[in-house]
Amino acid sequence: MATFLTDSAKDPRIVGFVTVTGADVTPDLRHARVYVSVLGSDSEKAATFQGLESVATHLRSRVARELQLRVAPEIQFKEDDTVARAARIESLLADVKKQDASAARGRDEPSD
Repeated sequence: MATFLTDSAKDPRIVGFVTVTGADVTPDLRHARVYVSVLGSDSEKAATFQGLESVATHLRSRVARELQLRVAPEIQFKEDDTVARAARIESLLADVKKQDASAARGRDEPSD
């Protein structure tokens, strides 16, 4: 999937940096959910997902041909927000660390 997106997907709506982070395929191979991380503004992300949806049919036929499948999976692209969630957790932990350091300085000051 990632190779196709970098080599063959020529849709101008696919902008920014797109990374395939994972895929889930049903046991009967009829449906595939492909997780992608897209860097860019909200409008760039929206345009990229529209472009990905438009190339899904072409990607489906290419997957069927490459893997010699009789039935190719319907491909659905989903945003993987793992990176954004990790950044948020890092930010929250940094805030807690600052608060702890500030509270520790307040306890260490001598009282009059």
